[in-house]
Formats: sequence, C-alpha cells, structure tokens
Amino acid sequence: MLSDIAYSGASDLRAPVSPEGETMVDLLTGFTAEIRAKAHANDQNATFPEDTFSGFAKVGLMGATVPAELGGLGVDQLYDLAVGLRVLAEADASTALAMHVQLSRALTLTYEWRHGSPAASALAERLLRGMAAGEAAVCTGLKDAPGVVTTLARDDSGDWRLSGRKTLVSMAPIGTHFFVHALGPDGDDGARKLVVPLVGRDTPGLTVLPDWDGLGMRASGTLEVDFDNCLVPANDVLDRSRVGARRDAVLAGQTVSSITMLGIYAGVAQAARDIAVEHCARRGKDIASGLRSLVAETDARLYALRAATGAALLNADMLNDDYTMDPDERGRRMMTPFQWAKMTVNDLTVRVVTDSMSMVGGQAYSAGHPLARLYRDVRAGGFMQPYNYADAVDFLSGQALRLDRDNDYMSVRAVRSQTQGAVRDPLVEQGNQS
Repeated sequence: MLSDIAYSGASDLRAPVSPEGETMVDLLTGFTAEIRAKAHANDQNATFPEDTFSGFAKVGLMGATVPAELGGLGVDQLYDLAVGLRVLAEADASTALAMHVQLSRALTLTYEWRHGSPAASALAERLLRGMAAGEAAVCTGLKDAPGVVTTLARDDSGDWRLSGRKTLVSMAPIGTHFFVHALGPDGDDGARKLVVPLVGRDTPGLTVLPDWDGLGMRASGTLEVDFDNCLVPANDVLDRSRVGARRDAVLAGQTVSSITMLGIYAGVAQAARDIAVEHCARRGKDIASGLRSLVAETDARLYALRAATGAALLNADMLNDDYTMDPDERGRRMMTPFQWAKMTVNDLTVRVVTDSMSMVGGQAYSAGHPLARLYRDVRAGGFMQPYNYADAVDFLSGQALRLDRDNDYMSVRAVRSQTQGAVRDPLVEQGNQS
C-alpha cells in the first residue's frame, strides 16, 4: 500500500518508490546505452527497434506491470512507471512511448482481472500471463483515421464483426493483440454503446499499414491499422459506457492509462538540458551571462515540471486504490491534477528544449543534431489525449466554473461522429439499405 512507502526525495521523479520499481528501473537502465546509440539512425529511418523489445521480453520487462501472481515483476505504482519511462526517454523517446503502450495496458488489464466480469477477468488473465512470458505485445487503437468510424456489429450469423481503421497505434510492428475502441450496437435504452474488442494480429481482415511518416517519435512504430470485417469472439469484447452517458468515473481509467506518459516528456527535456549544459561547460569560464541565465532557468523549469508530475502521480496512486468515494468524484480527482501537470509539462518541456537549442547555437538546427530529434519528439505531448490543449482547457475551466459537460473524450468523439456521419459504418450502411 502507498502509506507504507517512504517518499523522501521522491516527489521530483528522480527515483522509484517501491522495490519492484527499483528492479524495473535497474533492468531498463541496462538497455539505455544501446538504445541511445541506435536512436538517431532509427529516427532517420523510422525503424522500430524490434531487437530492443526482444531484449525487454527476455528479462521480463514486457511484463513489468503484470502482477507477480501472474508471473510479472509486480510494478503497480504509476509513479514508478513514470520514472522508468523517464529513464528510457532520456535515451530515446520513441522507445519509451512504445513501451508505455505495453506497461500501461497491463495496469488496466490488472483492474479487469481483479474487478471485471468473469469473462473480462479471464480475458485479462490470459493476456497478462502472455505479457509476463514475453509472448504478448498488446497495442491500443484509440483514434479513428480521418473520415472513418470504427464499429462493432452483429453479422447475419450472429458473430461480432469489427470494421474501421485506427491511426497513431504505437508499437504496432510487434503487436500480437489490438484493443480497439469502437462504437457498438444500441443498448437496451436505445443509446449506442462504447465497446473495446480485442483482435489478434492473425485475424483475417486485420492489416498493419507500414506507411505512416511522423514528424516526431518516428521510431515508436506508430502506424495505422485497418480492420475489414474482422471476426471477434463474444468473450473478447469489453463493454464500456453508453455514448453521452457523462460518467466521470471513466476518468480514473483514462488517468491510469495515460498519466505515466508525462515521464516521457520529462526525460526528453532532461536529455536536451544535459546536451546543452555539457556544450556550455566545454567553454570553461568563458560563458556569457545570457547562457548562464538560460542554464539556471532551464534547471528551475525542469524541477518545476518534475515536481508537478510527481505530485499528480502520487495523487493518482493514492486514489487508484481507493474505492470508497463516489466513482465520478474519484475520476475527477484523478484527472484534474493530471491535467494541471500535463499543461505544465507541455509548456515547460518545449521551453526547455527550445532554450537548450539556443544554448548550443546554430548547429542544433541541423537535422542530424540530437536536439533536432528531441525538439520534434517533445511536440508530441500537446497532441496526446487525454487531453490535447483545447480539450484540457475545456475540462479544467469546466471544473473550475462547475459547467455541465461530457468529460469523456471518447464519448464526445462518438457523438460527433454520429452527428457528422460515418464512413464504413456497417450499422449505418445496414440502415440505409433497409
């Protein structure tokens, strides 16, 4: 339990807070030199580091956040996971982003294993054991490709069929399973449901498309995945809330899934700072006052963003094990500090990387300079849900002003897609034909 852990010196994201976290970070650190050495070439060629992830699997890191009872390392603190991702991101943010997909998914599957329906618990246990054994790499498809609404529907034989396309699916080159957020059929109340089917990579109709060309995080294996009438067993579908339900309880799960990514951007900023400070230090005593000001301001910003991140993570860890309060209130109390920290991190990390480039000078503007890669990678933070900047403003101002609004961005997207029309929506197409 969190109350049994000593937090002295831990709130600024420098070190893990549990023995399991220390084990994970030690194992990750053993890979960082090799990851750093390959980062530039992988970025230039948009090459996913499959050999690195094979190494992770051999030492148990692909199951780091799987409970020990199921064969994993048993890391269950969000704070520790963020520290591990920071360590990875200092070597290569792309690798950290892909690893986040695996480790955060194990945390949410652990919840399903312990608290879900019998079918959901069995599904979670099967995947968790596979992750711990290094045999399962579990990707998540959240965002629909432009002009597409991904849907799950019954076919004439009564089977479930998934159709659509997801974009920005990280770790896709090695993904063995894909959790896909989709629109389901109408519920008993007549409202569309949000569902999350699991699709195996070898399912007919599933195609991982290799041609995504990102600005940053280029080696993260972030691709598009197409689903063409994919068969999904009934027991491999997780039910979520109905569209427009306005259930803030879902914010707790969204926080667990995403808050540890803040460690990635803290790592990017730290790496940029270290490059710039080392460059300045080589000048000896001949350091202009303007550069010394940038060094001091950069370190202060780094501490501020790490402290904000650490506080939000500790808050999320405490509430993650607390099921005594109202579920909607719990969701808001987890998401709100997360978003305060995320806005802080998105702002300060960009400033740290930009100022680091100023310290190094014109050579940092070369495409081959490591700061150029860090500048492109750090910009990804502003696009990550939950929430991007505009949605975060709506959420945080809504909380402060007590506005009545739907805070579930997945539900909001579904409402928008129904209003604007859909492409390749079998339910809509079936309705048009009848």
